[in-house]
Amino acid sequence: MTDLPDPSGPADQSAPDWSDLRRWPDVDAPNLQAWDATDRLVLDEAGPLPTDDGDVVVIGDRHGALTLGAVSRGASGVRVHQDGVLGERALVANATRRGLGRDGSRMPFSHHGLGASLLEGARLVLIQLPRSLDTLDEVATLVAVHARPDVRVVAGGRVKHMSRSMNDVLAQSFSHVHASLARQKSRVLHASSPRDGVVPAWPRRERHDDVGLTVVAHGGVFAGTSIDIGTRLLLDAIPSMRAVDPTSRAVDLACGSGVVAAALALARPDLQVLATDQSAAAVDSAAATADANGVADRVEVVRADGLETAADGSAKLVVLNPPFHVGATLHTGLAERLFTDAGRVLEPGGELWCVWNSHLAYRPTLERVVGPTRQATRTPKFTVTVSTKR
Repeated sequence: MTDLPDPSGPADQSAPDWSDLRRWPDVDAPNLQAWDATDRLVLDEAGPLPTDDGDVVVIGDRHGALTLGAVSRGASGVRVHQDGVLGERALVANATRRGLGRDGSRMPFSHHGLGASLLEGARLVLIQLPRSLDTLDEVATLVAVHARPDVRVVAGGRVKHMSRSMNDVLAQSFSHVHASLARQKSRVLHASSPRDGVVPAWPRRERHDDVGLTVVAHGGVFAGTSIDIGTRLLLDAIPSMRAVDPTSRAVDLACGSGVVAAALALARPDLQVLATDQSAAAVDSAAATADANGVADRVEVVRADGLETAADGSAKLVVLNPPFHVGATLHTGLAERLFTDAGRVLEPGGELWCVWNSHLAYRPTLERVVGPTRQATRTPKFTVTVSTKR
């Protein structure tokens, strides 16, 4: 990006009051909030919003600030894509708290997958910039292909998380890209004039002969088509994991691209595997990975908050590589929720195999919420533990 003035300029005092917005049911903490200065800047930079039904699309809204802000400025029938299911639920909860959708009336927004139904005919696309360039590339190409030729894209982020490479990614799909002045440590990228001949290149696939797996991934999935170090440690441990009989399920919790779920199904031909993640990009990728490895008939992929769809005591084996960030913030709350879910779903004597960054020292939490925990493997960076349900 071109160097711009100091990003600590004055706030726009005409911006809406979002003090009523909550993150619930997402992870909440004093250092986490439901909106930031980027939401306000995106709406201000967008200018007057088109008001015809479906003209405005919102992508990456965390807990509803962008969507509800657009609605408050006259947008109707806003089409929304939120990768996380908890974000979707937070938007609905915040809208309901404001009195929207009551008495059977239609909500002024609708949720869509990341594809044609979301973007067809869109005139204005408001985006909370992802930190991943791959995610941005997938979004940009889909907007260029499916939105109107005169579409405007207004994509904002925190300055510390933005890079000049974001301009380059947008410029691959749009002829005109420029940055706004910064305000309150946020900045916006404007893009317009979709290029001819743009072809969506997602999902992508990669064959890993060393582990006998093909990985398929959308742009928003952690590690993409590669296999991260922690996941590789879990793959190495599969032969040591407790045998499960064909009447029970193994669970790949927070499955990402579905690498572990596919590997478990390949290693044990009678095994049924539940792969679950709250991310839309993850579940789409995991389903495609299972199909690419010929185990789609034995891997059930579900988008859910943890293991909310699984019954108590219904699994003998849960495998987990938990996230340790909530957005851009280091926070262990999500991992602790997943540990608790695993403890609920495991039958007595069942095992949770978990890999985590050693500095996070999760073992006392695992002991408390699951059961006796031993170390299976340790490297300079990662620890693999086995927790047995009491």
